[in-house]
Amino acid sequence: MTLIKSISGIRGTIGSNGDGGLSPTEIVKFTAGYGTWVKRNQKDKTKKKPRVVIGRDARMSGLFVRNIIVGTLQGLGIDVTDLGLSSTPTVELAVTGENADGGIIITASHNPKNWNALKLLNSKGEFISEAEGKDVLNISRIGQFEFANVNSLGEIKLDDSYLQKHIDLILNLPLVDVKAIKAKKFRVVLDAVNSVGGIIVPTLLKQLGVEEIIPIFCEPTGDFKHEAEPLPENLTELSKTVERKNAHLGIAVDPDVDRLALVCEDGEMFGEEYTLVAVADYILKNKKGNTVSNLSSTRALKDVTLKAGGEYFPSAVGEVNVVEAMKKNNAVIGGEGNGGIIYPDLHYGRDALVGIALFLTHLAKFGKSCSMLRSQYPNYHISKNKIELSPDLNVDKVLIGIKDKYKKYIVDTRDGIKLEFDKDWIHLRRSNTEPIIRIIAEGASRTTADNLAEKLMHDISEVMKNR
Repeated sequence: MTLIKSISGIRGTIGSNGDGGLSPTEIVKFTAGYGTWVKRNQKDKTKKKPRVVIGRDARMSGLFVRNIIVGTLQGLGIDVTDLGLSSTPTVELAVTGENADGGIIITASHNPKNWNALKLLNSKGEFISEAEGKDVLNISRIGQFEFANVNSLGEIKLDDSYLQKHIDLILNLPLVDVKAIKAKKFRVVLDAVNSVGGIIVPTLLKQLGVEEIIPIFCEPTGDFKHEAEPLPENLTELSKTVERKNAHLGIAVDPDVDRLALVCEDGEMFGEEYTLVAVADYILKNKKGNTVSNLSSTRALKDVTLKAGGEYFPSAVGEVNVVEAMKKNNAVIGGEGNGGIIYPDLHYGRDALVGIALFLTHLAKFGKSCSMLRSQYPNYHISKNKIELSPDLNVDKVLIGIKDKYKKYIVDTRDGIKLEFDKDWIHLRRSNTEPIIRIIAEGASRTTADNLAEKLMHDISEVMKNR
């Protein structure tokens, strides 16, 4: 499998032999490149050594990758704060909490268990920018690393306190109402896909006042019992358990706990696109302002934002792009339609934990069932498709061909091609995390969305034949 280098980190398969996977050699190279970049950009030059925070999800290769990363950073003369098993948003918060110069999260997020990745953070605990990423890749390619002498090796500090510190910050948010949640005596089923969510989410739910927590797939073994991405087809057991246990809500998180999906009391999916919509609705009811989501996210967020008197802004796909647009447009809430909530009153990072706290508060104050809450929002349908990349597929030529074919319509080219037809739209783009082209369509009905996607895939085939 080809190693993927993007704004989402350095990502590949473990155990690949010479075919570009995430081998020990590659881990050392990119860690050394990042560590060298950190040293060059150390914010406080009076400190003897820079510091990098690391944490990992529970996938089986995590400790192996961690050991290589830590050794490499030590060799560069960088001190390390190791959080151990930790969520992505927890590591982000720990970077600022430790006054560190950067962070590395060892997780391949929603990818299968044979994948792993290095997600790279700056001193603000946010993902490095595209320009910074190119700098890291260039340093890694050139390989001119400056390793420390024996008297200047980095030191390791183990710190498992940040999971609770993260929860404490959430509980102290003004719009998180523990009293309201506790009064509802919620019964919640949790699917943590055998990763760190099985550690931190039950702790959060207890401290939020949830009366009963029913765990499934919560043992942090890293041996995922179903596909890791929190999509409806992967959450069938969660749905069945919610119905069987007469629960008020089902919660699913991905392996590094930055995406949140919900299941209603009747076993139906709330819709990962609508996680952000519902949380934004609650925030906008209490705080006037603007919102941001990426180009592949439902237009329901725009509808809810305009209704509340705010302004909606789209961004390119990728957390760093969403954060940049949120800062630029003073957004009070934002994120991605894959269940990624970014709440700037806590930090600028996707965070399923704060999403859970805000959603449960919203549901408690709404006072009715989860399915009734879902019915309050515009009902759009999204069709998600993909095309596997092959050596003979020239993505740039495909995009140019589609752009020419639909030039009479509204065309957004900031991230691939997005075509808008009144309230229907379709987005074609190269994935940042997998060797595929994503084709995402939204319409007023499932049939409309599926037909849009089929039409575009047919158009792609025609473009490829003619070029």
